[in-house]
Amino acid sequence: MAENLLITGGAGFIGSHLARAVLHEKDFREYGVSILDDLSGGFRENLPADPRLEFIEGSVADPELVQNLFRTKRFKFVYHLAAYAAEGLSHFIRCFNYTTNLIGSMNLINASVNHGIECFVFTSSIAVYGECQVPMREDMVPQPEDPYGIAKYAVEMDLKAAHAMFGLNYVIFRPHNVYGEFQNIGDRYRNVVGIFMNQILRNEPMTVFGDGNQERAFTYVGDIAPILARSPMEKKTHCRVFNIGADIPYSVNTLAEKVAEAMGVRPVIRYLPPRQEVKVAYSDHRACREVFGQERRTPLQDGLKRMAFWVKQVGSRASKEFENIEVQRGMPPSWLKGGEGMNRNQSPRQDDRAAQKILSGF
Repeated sequence: MAENLLITGGAGFIGSHLARAVLHEKDFREYGVSILDDLSGGFRENLPADPRLEFIEGSVADPELVQNLFRTKRFKFVYHLAAYAAEGLSHFIRCFNYTTNLIGSMNLINASVNHGIECFVFTSSIAVYGECQVPMREDMVPQPEDPYGIAKYAVEMDLKAAHAMFGLNYVIFRPHNVYGEFQNIGDRYRNVVGIFMNQILRNEPMTVFGDGNQERAFTYVGDIAPILARSPMEKKTHCRVFNIGADIPYSVNTLAEKVAEAMGVRPVIRYLPPRQEVKVAYSDHRACREVFGQERRTPLQDGLKRMAFWVKQVGSRASKEFENIEVQRGMPPSWLKGGEGMNRNQSPRQDDRAAQKILSGF
C-alpha cells in the first residue's frame, strides 16, 4: 500500500509552499499527498499540478469528514497548517477562532491517535509568547495575550498530553511574519506585506497603525517550507518546539519603504491610531539551526522583489470582509464593515478622529 501524507490548509499561503516542498523531497517520491482546505483563505490555483496530489475541499472543524479521510487514506504523517491566522481580529471573533483553530485541531489529534499517525507537524505561532523580552526563546514560559495565541498554545499543550498518554509524536514550529508568493493579498486583517502591496496596486496609501516604529523580523516563505517538509522524518525533531524564521527585525516604517521600492513606487503612508500590540517581536533560532543546519536566509529586499513580481502578475484583490464579527466594541474603524470603516461622505481625517473615540482593544 502506498504511503500517504496529509496537509491541512494546503491551498493557503504557507501550505501551498509546503505542498511543493513535500513533493520535491526525495524521501517522499512514492507518497501520495492529500490537501484538506475549506478555501476560506486559500485558492485551488495555489496548488501545484502533480498526479500524486489530491485536493479535498472541507474543514478540519468537521469531525466526520476528518475521521473518514483518515480511515480511507491511512496517513503516515500529518502537517497541520489550517487556521484562521488573524491575530488582532481574534479578539472580535472568539467563538470562530476557537472552533477553527482549537476544536478543528482536536479533531485532527483524535484522528491521529485513532489511526496511528507516526508524527504530527503543527505550525503554531510566536503569538504564544505574548509580551516578553526579545529575542523570544523556546524555553520561555508562553503568556499569550490574544485568543489566537491562546488557541495555538492550547494545541501545543494538547499535543504534549497526547504524546504522554498515547505516544503520538509531534513537531511544533513557531513561525512569524511570513511573506511571499501565494499570500492572500486581499485579506485586510493579516499579513502586512500583502496588505501594503495590494494597497499600492489599488493606488491607495499604505496604512500603518501608530507611529510605525513597531519591529518585526519578516520571514520569506521559501526559507522555511523545506524545513517543515522534512521535519517528521528525523526522530531528533520529535516532541520538540522550534522557533523558525528571519533573525533581523525591521520597523514597520522601514518595511513600508522597502515594499514601495520593490513595487517601483514612492512610499505613501497613512498613519492610523495605534492599536494594542507587542512593540518589538522577533525570535531566537539557535535550536532550529542546531537540528536542521544553516537554513537559507533570503534578505528582505530580495524576498520582497520575488513577491512583488508575483503580485504584479496576479493583480490587486478586493478586501474580503469577515462576515461573522462577534464583538464590535473596540474594533479599528478600518476593519468595520464598509471598506475602510468610513461612510462614503466621511473623510480620512474624520475617520481618524472617530478611531480615537473607540477602545483600541487589541
